[in-house]
Amino acid sequence: MRTPAPESRPVALTIAGSDSGGGAGIQADLATMAAHGVFGTSAITAVTAQNTRGVESSFVLPIEEIEAQLAAVTDDFAVGAAKTGMLATTEVIETVANRAGEFDFPLVVDPVMVATTGDRLLEPEAERAYEDLLGAATLVTPNADEAEVLTDIAVTDEETAHEAGEAILETGVDAVLVKGGHVPGERVQDVLVTDDTTRAFEHPRVGTDATHGSGCALAAAIAARLAKGEPLETAVEGATDFLARAVRYYYDVGEGHGAVNHMAPLRNEAARELTAEEVQAVVDRLVDADASALVPEVGMNVVGATPYAESVAETAAVEGRITRTLSGLQPNRGVRFGASSHVARFLLSAREFVPDLRFAVNCRFDADVAAALESLEWPTAEYDRGEQPDAIADTEGSTMGWGARQAFADRDEPPAAVVDRGEVGKEALVKLVAEDPETLAERALALDREVTE
Repeated sequence: MRTPAPESRPVALTIAGSDSGGGAGIQADLATMAAHGVFGTSAITAVTAQNTRGVESSFVLPIEEIEAQLAAVTDDFAVGAAKTGMLATTEVIETVANRAGEFDFPLVVDPVMVATTGDRLLEPEAERAYEDLLGAATLVTPNADEAEVLTDIAVTDEETAHEAGEAILETGVDAVLVKGGHVPGERVQDVLVTDDTTRAFEHPRVGTDATHGSGCALAAAIAARLAKGEPLETAVEGATDFLARAVRYYYDVGEGHGAVNHMAPLRNEAARELTAEEVQAVVDRLVDADASALVPEVGMNVVGATPYAESVAETAAVEGRITRTLSGLQPNRGVRFGASSHVARFLLSAREFVPDLRFAVNCRFDADVAAALESLEWPTAEYDRGEQPDAIADTEGSTMGWGARQAFADRDEPPAAVVDRGEVGKEALVKLVAEDPETLAERALALDREVTE
């Protein structure tokens, strides 16, 4: 008989409806909690028949069954935080509000009042019942439409979001996060308002309609982080980052708009070791083949991004780069995350246009390499940093973003190689890109053979 090795985890509770399509409600909440390393428990308020196209029917559970679920969970588990979602009726809201007054843990309220279409989901009496629930809550997370229902203030920017947040604070809730997903603009701005501070969290808007359940996931992520002991502002910051990634890398399932990818951050973290190993494998192949002809004066680097990478810290590269020596190629040190700046930022910028790209290597560029690229007949793009507008030349990161737009935007197929003609005092380079390490290695070795022959 083996010795058991139990694991202790923080516990969170979701009080919400069931979504048979898995994109929202209890299913989304539990997946989000699991992704944050939290054990999820639930009290189901309603059962819905829905999918990626919409809701076909719903059934609200009897109040005594909802009360029994709440009692069963809170009597047995050391709940660290809870969140509410679809409460459906005045009676359900009042029932949860009565129990919430007894909670000795934080409560996040997602006031499900207005559908994405703009349709009101609750009767006025049920909307008014939310005031008592908010009085027992730590945080409420209305979208712009729901904030308007609660305050009669139309949320159109940060100023009106702050104004609505202050009005909602009068219900007795500790803090308000006015979500900006329904407010038009290139960036999504969520505004956190408390009695003491106001802070906006911004992310680029993702061009997708696969946002069903995003409100559930955000509130569940905040609750999970609160259950782990994070301060409120830290929990909100981490949860908004989580949601931005979950929406960008959504699940392409169903015949509707797909579903939010609650597991994206967890899978991204799990892929770190494999990504580093894949980068090392490319480096080894280049070293074994002695691809010295490709090494620029600044040194070569091979970079790999995790599947859902959003920052340089999520890219693996050779620390100190690969240099040319009398005995062949020599990596200065090993592979680690965050080791590259230039090539990593270029790869991340390229992924804004072609998210499947995960690997890149920088090579020297001269007449021989140009001729080799022509012989290989790969799709090749280029940009000249000397031509970039002054308005975006302030930082190296902006330079990379501008270069990626020139190389990747509005193309029928992504390039295999991108020529970076540099600027005054900087060496011209060619960057090879690929979706997988095998393709990147083959491209680099093919270019090396063309150059050396």
